[in-house]
Amino acid sequence: MTVKHVDLLVVGAGPAGIAAALEARAHRLEVLVVDENVHPGGQIYRNVSHSPLANPDILGSDYLRGRALVEEFEQSGIAYWPQTLAWQIGADKRVSVTRQGSCRGTLQIEAKAIVLAGGAQERPFPVPGWTLPGVMGVGAAQTLLKSAGLAPQAPAVLAGCGPLLYLFAWQLINAGIEVRAILDTTEAAGYRRALGHLGGALRAPGYLWKGWSLLRAIRRAGVRHVKGVTALRVLGAAHAEAVEFSAGGSTQRIETPLVLLHQGVIPNTQVTRSIGCEHVWDEPQLCWRPRLDAWGETSLPDIFVAGDGGGIAGALAAEPSGRLAALQAAHRIGKLDAGKRDARALAQRHMLERHGAIRPFLDALYRPADAFRRPADDSTVVCRCEEVSAGEVRQMARLGCVGPNQTKSFSRCGMGPCQGRFCGLTVAELLAEEQGRPVAEVGYYRIRPPIKPVTLGELATAVTAPPVQGERAGFPK
Repeated sequence: MTVKHVDLLVVGAGPAGIAAALEARAHRLEVLVVDENVHPGGQIYRNVSHSPLANPDILGSDYLRGRALVEEFEQSGIAYWPQTLAWQIGADKRVSVTRQGSCRGTLQIEAKAIVLAGGAQERPFPVPGWTLPGVMGVGAAQTLLKSAGLAPQAPAVLAGCGPLLYLFAWQLINAGIEVRAILDTTEAAGYRRALGHLGGALRAPGYLWKGWSLLRAIRRAGVRHVKGVTALRVLGAAHAEAVEFSAGGSTQRIETPLVLLHQGVIPNTQVTRSIGCEHVWDEPQLCWRPRLDAWGETSLPDIFVAGDGGGIAGALAAEPSGRLAALQAAHRIGKLDAGKRDARALAQRHMLERHGAIRPFLDALYRPADAFRRPADDSTVVCRCEEVSAGEVRQMARLGCVGPNQTKSFSRCGMGPCQGRFCGLTVAELLAEEQGRPVAEVGYYRIRPPIKPVTLGELATAVTAPPVQGERAGFPK
């Protein structure tokens, strides 16, 4: 099997990964960027330079601002392998990847340093009926719009909380798609909690104004906006037919074939867990994140995390975090002395702090309600792959299961194709609640490679020779 050697391997081509690659190239590192998508940009800037939409402007200025970053990367000459899955990463910085397209096959990469820029994923939102056809995450629906130009063909009901909920509603309105209602699950206590962080939010550049502008546009469009929603459930036999909820002291129902759920995002930690990096429980963000130092370095030397994979901070904060990781990598590899590294880092740290100032306000305001993280209805499915319910997890807790790995052995919960991505948090919180223990003590699944499914055929197709000379997506020279 071919083994490729590079100075820096960047996994993920979103804003953090691109910024890291550009910074590393500026300091003469041999860089390779691998990404599962067809084009660079990540989720936030997905297809920004190759949009299938006739009018990408409907997605807003924050999306379009990524075009300059992506185009700079595309013109940089940095080796970039799209449609490439990094399915095993070792603490020795040896990485197994499988490629699609013209260079299809499996090979290994050895790097002196690695920057992981895998970004975030949507937080699980296990409500009754969330597994029905016609129910999906707002992030998934936005991906379809950005990647394929696919918009809902029926009026949609958006339910949950967080900035992305309002942003996507606004994008649908711009696209001429009817939004039947927004069911806002933000707790009244959230507004009180957020007041204590208002000073920091006002120091952040324009975030509060953007949020107010989105809400104003939604109101002007005449979209029904129901606040204080609780007891949310999706109704239907073979598919979604209606959504039922409580608000204002009464139970209400809205007929709809499409329900889009969202209650924030969390770091995607599958890769860092599989490597063996230390993780900590982030109480303000109610999620696990890898333990990082000021440069984004994990507990394993020369393995860094940049962007939302290390803690949710947003696209504008992702870029400086990527550059900081690249600066430290360049220093470790011997291409940049400490003085120049620190001088260059000053502006990046200032930018990171500036854009991170809004997070305590948002984390306090949009903290998901307990009932939407730990479903009270025991029949609610929490592991969609293996169809394990909240009641079954609670029963295993009463039997003495001390953590998610034991529940996995008892019930196969977390053993499906998603490998626990969409149930891990929920299972840990249910066990902690039932046993009266902190989530940090309960822990999380042990994640083993392959990180995502790989076929035997792909493993058998080992790359033994470099691709056609001159292909930018091929081996860097």
